[in-house]
Amino acid sequence: MNRATALRTPTGQQPDIAPKTRRMFMQAVSAGISGLMLLILLAWASATNASSRIKDVVDFEGVRDNMLVGYGLVVGLNGTGDTLKNGHFTKQSLQAMLNRMGVKPTEAGLDSKNVAAVMITTSLAAFSSLGSRVDVTVSALGDSKSLLGGTLLVTPMMGADGEVYAVAQGQVAVGGFTAGGDAETVTKGVPTSARIANGAIVERELDFDMNAMTSVKLSLRNPDFTTARRIAQALNAFLGTTAAAPTDPSTVKLTVPSAYAGQVVSLLTDIEQLRIEPDQIARIIIDEQSGVIVMGENVRLSTVAIAQGSLTIRITETQQVSQPGPFSQTGATTTVARTDIQVDQDQNSKLAVVEDGVSLQEFVTSLNALGIGPRDMITILQAVKAAGALQAEIEVM
Repeated sequence: MNRATALRTPTGQQPDIAPKTRRMFMQAVSAGISGLMLLILLAWASATNASSRIKDVVDFEGVRDNMLVGYGLVVGLNGTGDTLKNGHFTKQSLQAMLNRMGVKPTEAGLDSKNVAAVMITTSLAAFSSLGSRVDVTVSALGDSKSLLGGTLLVTPMMGADGEVYAVAQGQVAVGGFTAGGDAETVTKGVPTSARIANGAIVERELDFDMNAMTSVKLSLRNPDFTTARRIAQALNAFLGTTAAAPTDPSTVKLTVPSAYAGQVVSLLTDIEQLRIEPDQIARIIIDEQSGVIVMGENVRLSTVAIAQGSLTIRITETQQVSQPGPFSQTGATTTVARTDIQVDQDQNSKLAVVEDGVSLQEFVTSLNALGIGPRDMITILQAVKAAGALQAEIEVM
């Protein structure tokens, strides 16, 4: 029986496994069930708890955020704003804003240091309703030193289609600061970046009727053939029909059953709680800059011998004074360079044999036994891969 079917309740929700497992365990102990049956029971509970919900591994079609951006002015800064030079975009924006308000300043009058040009960004959540509020991020665009104490003026926020979807305004909250004197300056955090909690009001909704859909696409966050097939099998077992089928490693197409016609939201609510066991390819992620190495549990090696040695060459330059003997009529005092070269070759390096099909834990233990650091381990992994003994994909960031 499929796990999704076995765990399904009448409401389509997943039961709480832990309390049920504890009750079965206590009943088994009271009834004197053999140790083998207890091991099987615990293994089943462990496998069930290791699975993931469908909602945690896929994205549903139409349920997505939308990026918004806007250009505005922050005023009220304590002399830390942009420098208004001839042709500066902050000066042009300030002049245009004042003109719209009926104020026509002279060129000499536009010499304020309390104004900064900023970019406003936010992510509009899926199905945000008209009048709801969202947080915005404010980032300095010019040569402003700090946005501390500033206030963002009304700024329209547009989507990729050029339409205005929200309007932002409010007091900015800066997490960093800059302080200093003539000889030293102290900076904490990033004073030219700030946030406004609930700083934008949604002015336009995105029209999308989910209940009118006849099919739904599930996009895997980590594309994989096996995982896509397992999702389709779990959906079909739950619905009792062949309504789901994987179209590629990253997409599962689900046809809305007649029982859920016009109720796509209810359908997604029921299926997102189903549990499946995601699969993944054997992969090793290497960050060359920081030396971080992350390995998947499916990494396997063929039989290979690994040795790691180090060669250290130390060169020391010393300046010595050379001068003629006492009462000498010839020669002059001078400095002579003395070079000392020491070669330290590690003689304690050992050759370690890694057997065929070893697990990730065994492989790491073998490398640690050689005293290998992260930098040397990166080189070893790449060499083992080049030798054809590593059954995994290496991805260098």
